[in-house]
Amino acid sequence: MGRRLRFRGESRHKVDTKGRVSIPASFRRVLEQGDPEWTEGLNPNFVIVYGDHRRKYLECYTIQEMEAVEDKISAMTRGSRDRKLLERLYSTQSMTTSVDETGRIVLPAKLRAKIGISDEAYFASNVDTFQIWEPATYEAEELAQTENYLD
Repeated sequence: MGRRLRFRGESRHKVDTKGRVSIPASFRRVLEQGDPEWTEGLNPNFVIVYGDHRRKYLECYTIQEMEAVEDKISAMTRGSRDRKLLERLYSTQSMTTSVDETGRIVLPAKLRAKIGISDEAYFASNVDTFQIWEPATYEAEELAQTENYLD
């Protein structure tokens, strides 16, 4: 298998009226490697976790990364409060999607509305996952936290 690829970097991309947006080429390589069923010529699948109303971004997981999270949840006591909560956050409030031939994904209207995306999306890597934000929200939220930390 060789070296495990990671998500790195940040970028902004235009979102069209149908919700189509290109994802960074380097992110596509990680998604391909993280999808056990992917082979050359196929479109890699991945999981978008949108979470509850408080979450202001979409978190994107490779299939393998999501399965690792689900394995941890499955190891918890069935019916426990913590397990139910995590099942809701990661299983119920998520969707599997794929990257098309042109390197784009479709963000459904429901998800665009949830995080306030209209014509642009901001992609931020998180090593094992990446996030999709409305650019101004990202700047307001993340830069404020970074400033506080650095201060």
